[in-house]
Amino acid sequence: MLNIPQLLATEINLKPYQVQNALELLAEGATIPFIARYRKERTDEMNEVQLRELADRYNYLTELEERKSVILSAIAEQGKLTDELKQKIESCLQKTQLEDLYLPYRPKRRTRATVAREKGLEPLAEFIKSLNIKNGASASLEVEAAKYISQEKGVKTAEDALKGASDILAEEVAEKAELRAYLRDYLLEEGVFVSRVKNDHPEGTTKFEMYRNYQMRVKNIAPHNMLALCRGEAEEVLSFEISFDEDVVLSYLESKEIKTKVRGIRDFYQAMLKDAFNRLMKTSLMSEVIAEKKTYADTESIKTFEANLRELLLSAPAGMKPTLAIDPGFRTGCKVAILDQTGKFLEYQAIFPHQAAEQRQLAAKIFKNLIEKYKIELIAIGNGTASRETDEFVLEVLQTMERKPIKVMVNESGASIYSASKVALEEFSNLDVTVRGAISIGRRLQDPLAELVKIDPKSIGVGQYQHDVDQKLLKKKLDETVESCVNYVGVDLNTASKELLTFVSGITSSVANNIVAYRNQHGAFKNRRQLLKVAKLGPKAFEQAAGFLRIRGGENPLDNTAVHPESYQVVEAIASDLSVPLTKITQIAEKLKKANLKKYVTDTVGEPTLRDILNELEKPGRDPRAEFKYATFKEGIKEISDLKVEMELEGIVTNVANFGAFVDIGVHQDGLVHISQLADRFVDDPKKIVKVGQVVKVRVLEVNEKLKRISLSMKSVKQ
Repeated sequence: MLNIPQLLATEINLKPYQVQNALELLAEGATIPFIARYRKERTDEMNEVQLRELADRYNYLTELEERKSVILSAIAEQGKLTDELKQKIESCLQKTQLEDLYLPYRPKRRTRATVAREKGLEPLAEFIKSLNIKNGASASLEVEAAKYISQEKGVKTAEDALKGASDILAEEVAEKAELRAYLRDYLLEEGVFVSRVKNDHPEGTTKFEMYRNYQMRVKNIAPHNMLALCRGEAEEVLSFEISFDEDVVLSYLESKEIKTKVRGIRDFYQAMLKDAFNRLMKTSLMSEVIAEKKTYADTESIKTFEANLRELLLSAPAGMKPTLAIDPGFRTGCKVAILDQTGKFLEYQAIFPHQAAEQRQLAAKIFKNLIEKYKIELIAIGNGTASRETDEFVLEVLQTMERKPIKVMVNESGASIYSASKVALEEFSNLDVTVRGAISIGRRLQDPLAELVKIDPKSIGVGQYQHDVDQKLLKKKLDETVESCVNYVGVDLNTASKELLTFVSGITSSVANNIVAYRNQHGAFKNRRQLLKVAKLGPKAFEQAAGFLRIRGGENPLDNTAVHPESYQVVEAIASDLSVPLTKITQIAEKLKKANLKKYVTDTVGEPTLRDILNELEKPGRDPRAEFKYATFKEGIKEISDLKVEMELEGIVTNVANFGAFVDIGVHQDGLVHISQLADRFVDDPKKIVKVGQVVKVRVLEVNEKLKRISLSMKSVKQ
């Protein structure tokens, strides 16, 4: 069997001890964020990307080895396991290759070959095979086949016997691993996807118009095109297949299978091979190729979703400041929620600025009073229905005030999902769903990460065909992304919701609930060691979680840093050597730079960890996210009808796909900057130019009001 650690070291370009140590840590229950941050000495500073790649490939190879054991046992039970076959199976590195080898031995339903064998025609098939191999003198197949005529067995003629023998040989050919592998590669390299819109969908009536008469080389098809074809087929709008040169395929099979020059045998084999391919190989091979391209498209789309989600979760927080949040609306009014500097909900009001003049005046008065009463510093406006009209109303009110809060348009994708969720119901059981939505919008502005973790990532609106990809893989990768982001930023132990705590390294859902319950009962945590008093949070969970949890204003200043409690003694030694009280250690950045790290190296704490400690002490409790910026939408531009070609606007990137980026320019419909319009140079990956949440300037290229499509460009637009 495979030496998995050695193979992983070669594949991922790592040293064997790195692989071995990382696998040991994972087996012990360590999380990837913990290993990457606090076990750098064990892995020689492997990062999260390397660790996740290692874990994924290890799981794949482990499953492969388990499958090999099952297959070897199954073939051995049939008495057909040769040394050569065993060696081939044991050396397999891919599941497809393994299943090809198992195919001839897999229990199968009753086939034409099975029926032929039941009729006693296998000796005839072996006789014909021997004639092909011997390449000897001509022999009459009909004469030999006549010996197998049996009314009792249902073989009425020599022709029936030859058909049965052909069925047996065709199945053998169709199950040869090397032939299937070659033809699968041929379809991948030379095949062409061809799609058609079904006749009951007239031209111009479907969103799949570009696939009406579509052709694309299998090897060149883009992930979003592949997923679109699959969705169109699932919705019964499209049909698609792989087109290829069948003569090339049959010539290849003949070159591999026909040994004889005898015309009669050659003719028999040519007919048999054509049947083998068309009846037994063609459909399954095309399905396998489509599945392979679909898997690749899934993987690439999920990678894009991961990148977008990461950027969104790590969006710059506006800060924990008194916030007025608005969920805009016309007929039902605007829902206004007030949040304090901790995100706590204080008050709710409904205002109606988009109805009669008197209502607008009253709304302005209420709005102004709320700002003054709560000393509001941030105003969050949801970007849904009536957002631009509400934005203009807010601007009118602010122009009458001396102290003006910062006004920001907030992407409300998924806010309605949250407001109707079990999480929101538990948090605000006595509030209407629309009020919960307003609260979520405000909290997103204060701290996007803390609020967005409460929502299923698929509902946030930064995916590409997210409902069409492998849902199990999507959930796994998105959960990993959230976990990575949460632990990268760190979590305030005394304000974090149970949803946020759940993503902290080592903390399960039940432990997160227990942390909140302990906090509610005993008050704010004063030090990290108190965590050990929380039910079900033992030493292992403490080890995994402690470094990612922060306590502001606690008993130990190190508890508000990313320094792990296991390294506190090192920091105390440094403070002692510098003659500085531990309480002042985070205030002497210049002195720390001069510290001799080698002096503090131990068996468990090496230079990588010491460097991290010093970096953290230089900027204790810092937020690693970027500085907060926001877009200003152009006044008077509220609907698609307001847009003009060549108009330059400011907007915010809401989604990045493989084919370009979507930008909110304040007209309730995102515009698309195609990949070819992202820069004044060739762009192979949109993620290299833009990211979700980025403020950009764009130029309007084309507007189609009927289809609600807006084409934008960033070319020659000064950013």
